[in-house]
Amino acid sequence: MSGGVDSSVAAALLVRQGYDVQGVTLQVWEHEDESVSASRKWQERGCCKVGIAKFVAKTLSIPHEVVDTRQTFRERVIDDFLQGYGEGSTPNPCVRCNERVKLRSLIELADSRGIQYVATGHYVRSCHGGNATTLHRAADPKKDQSYFLYRLNAGWLPRLLFPIGGMQKADVWNEAESLGLPADELKESQEICFVSQGDYRTFIETEMPEAKRSGPFVDQEGRYLGRHDGIAFYTPGQRRGLGIATGRRLYVQQVRPSTNTVVLGSEESLQQSSCDVTDLNLFDTSLLDRTSEAEVKVRYATPAGAAILQPVNETTLRIHFQTPQRALSPGQSAVFYHGDLVLGGGIIKSF
Repeated sequence: MSGGVDSSVAAALLVRQGYDVQGVTLQVWEHEDESVSASRKWQERGCCKVGIAKFVAKTLSIPHEVVDTRQTFRERVIDDFLQGYGEGSTPNPCVRCNERVKLRSLIELADSRGIQYVATGHYVRSCHGGNATTLHRAADPKKDQSYFLYRLNAGWLPRLLFPIGGMQKADVWNEAESLGLPADELKESQEICFVSQGDYRTFIETEMPEAKRSGPFVDQEGRYLGRHDGIAFYTPGQRRGLGIATGRRLYVQQVRPSTNTVVLGSEESLQQSSCDVTDLNLFDTSLLDRTSEAEVKVRYATPAGAAILQPVNETTLRIHFQTPQRALSPGQSAVFYHGDLVLGGGIIKSF
């Protein structure tokens, strides 16, 4: 129970369905301050999410506890985030958090207490059939979060419940209002949870000041264009904040950590027809046995596109896109689908 609308409604639905529900809030980042003035709005309080989760649990008459996972989050998500950017890649912390912290911590907690199921408020569906449980996109395509959950351990799937995965967001809000949640004060964050001041570049500079190591901007032919602040502060497709004037629009095309170089190019140079994907987590392991067709999503906010998946070896797939993709970023996730079925995915490899 994060204290948000989705997990609150998920808990309410499970209670209504007759489950014996125990609410758990994972504290992953900021210190909760219960002494903050109650006159402030929920989302402005350090304790807001825990406070709402406790309120919902009390309303539902279920037990609630806060589990401190800040150290695990620091080691498995933030350190990974900083290391990735420092090496010129673009990791997705939400993908890593679900895999390494949230779902893993909840499964381990359930195991320690003999609890059968773990439920979350994610917009995704699990389907049970025969001897297999499969992961599917949510019923509401605008809210689907399967992109962030493709790295789940396949062995966890039979034990995972996603109560709102078959609902539309509007219906979830209606349920929230019936619970008496402060809907007018709740807001959905689209930002990285641990970046509360400025943007991720400010966070990197604060947490890893050694990342600010200047180097050359060059064009695709290797011609010198100027100086950059450090490869950690640039991602493929970026146009703003380059600080150079050439009379034409230039975009970050590639980051080369081996030479501390950032390559700039035109908008057209960002289009790529293929990439290699490694560090695989596959629910359908037959993808490594033969060339397959699938839809591939390379960013959460980008629609999946038709592609051919070609095995390179037992750890790598080569993706050939039917329509070239813009600004493929090493470190980001590529997730494979067949219709609504999640086949798995992996991490885009450096070019």
